[in-house]
Amino acid sequence: MATTIQLQRILKFTYGIVPIVAGLDKFTNLLTDWQFYLSPGIKSALPFDATVFMKIIGIIEIIAGILVFLRTVIGAYIVMAWLIAIALTLIFGGHFFDIAVRDLVMAVGAFTLAGLSNGMKSK
Repeated sequence: MATTIQLQRILKFTYGIVPIVAGLDKFTNLLTDWQFYLSPGIKSALPFDATVFMKIIGIIEIIAGILVFLRTVIGAYIVMAWLIAIALTLIFGGHFFDIAVRDLVMAVGAFTLAGLSNGMKSK
């Protein structure tokens, strides 16, 4: 049976690496073409090309992943909020509800990481 410390480390690794990989992929589109997930309303509201927007998103995701490793509680809350924002954008865009649900579930995991990590600091 896994200990609390082991569970926290698994979550920390997961929520550190996944945003970094997703962020880096905004520059390569090896996993997917990320612009595909932008609603037409968001694309038309951008003051610049969607490719530039996705690269900005990628930088934010990379920073969030690094923060999970350096300041786990803060980083986990940022990742949680980011995942909720992505899910809400997808829901309000009217598409990709499966990905929105997945991101909300991942947000719960990030919240759990923050709680576990905060509990470890107070001991």
